[in-house]
Amino acid sequence: MSKMNKRKIINDPVYGFIKVPFDLIYDLIEHPFFQRLRRIKQLGLTHIVYPGAMHTRFQHALGAMHLMSSAVETLRSKGHEISKEESLAVHAAILLHDIGHGPFSHVLENTLLEVEHEAISKLMMQKLNDEFNGELSMTIQIFENSYHKKFLHQLVSSQLDMDRLDYLKRDSFFTGVSEGVIGSDRIIKMLNVNNDALVIESKGIYSIEKFLVARRLMYWQVYLHKTALASEQMLIHILKRARKVVSKGQELFAPPHLKFFMTKKPTLEDFFESDKIVENFALLDDDDIMSCIKTWTAHPDAILSKLSNDFVNRRLFRVEFSNTAFKSSTIKDLKTQIIKEMQLQTKKDADYFVFSDHITNNAYNISDERIKILYGDGEIKDIAKASDMLNLSVLSKTVKKYYICHPKSIHN
Repeated sequence: MSKMNKRKIINDPVYGFIKVPFDLIYDLIEHPFFQRLRRIKQLGLTHIVYPGAMHTRFQHALGAMHLMSSAVETLRSKGHEISKEESLAVHAAILLHDIGHGPFSHVLENTLLEVEHEAISKLMMQKLNDEFNGELSMTIQIFENSYHKKFLHQLVSSQLDMDRLDYLKRDSFFTGVSEGVIGSDRIIKMLNVNNDALVIESKGIYSIEKFLVARRLMYWQVYLHKTALASEQMLIHILKRARKVVSKGQELFAPPHLKFFMTKKPTLEDFFESDKIVENFALLDDDDIMSCIKTWTAHPDAILSKLSNDFVNRRLFRVEFSNTAFKSSTIKDLKTQIIKEMQLQTKKDADYFVFSDHITNNAYNISDERIKILYGDGEIKDIAKASDMLNLSVLSKTVKKYYICHPKSIHN
């Protein structure tokens, strides 16, 4: 029997043809853990605002892997040694970096789980490593930054990693928001290594400036868009109400793997101790959540059915932003109105319809590993000092915005 050709070519709408560089990478792509990412949208509920944003984490992971191939090739051409084993490991690390994401991005982390997706990604990599007889050991070391070549981890996770370079370009492409377009090819061509750290050659400084501006604009225009925020918060409160319904012993439609998390809230330690938890998590995807919510529109629980109906039919809550926290009297007044309008039985029921919180964002984190600029004479400067155009004090400032959500039928 002839050996199967695993060096496939994939046609990607952003980059054109993407090559699968190693047989093991093909096997990882084919694994059910990774195939699940086809059923998880990259931007969660942002398609409610930008209808084209239907791309998946599967596509993003392949795109980031493609950029990793370009980065490895660039660094090798500049005399930096990256062995075949290291290249395979760093490709696998970027391919699997999002494997622990649940449905609709961070929604599950706020409702059904107490574990962040990065920790689940690492756990699932360890499960895959056992399955592939230790072939992912170096991949895990690079992912958790315990491998001796630190610049390899920076290619996977830093302020200028292949993850960010792909998602900005891809999300811009699928949303149609041109402000997010970045010169990823030029940035990668300008990559270098100095003292085991990634740097950007000074010729690439303008591409980095554009990258940071694009990141800031994309956050406020796409990732933290108020309508997408409203829909995500509604989804969170639907799942919270569904959990409450289950806790009261009422019947609730849900596939077994979702119902498992409705009745339990496993910790990271639970994940490590139980294969059953990982198996159930690996079955969860966006389709499960949406099919349940459509069914819950007819549930006898008035709060659950109201929230589900409004969500499915895009009758979204109004979101108001403020630079200061909303007064408790304002929130109380809105809750009083919704209790009267919906004839709710308890004040606590109003929490599903009126709620306030805050969001934060900064384009450049000065407390994280800095973006370093390398000059021809060997001098290294932080982008904050090297740039004569950007006000890095603005880009690095953490912007905090408070918001309040409530049905459009009541007024502040």
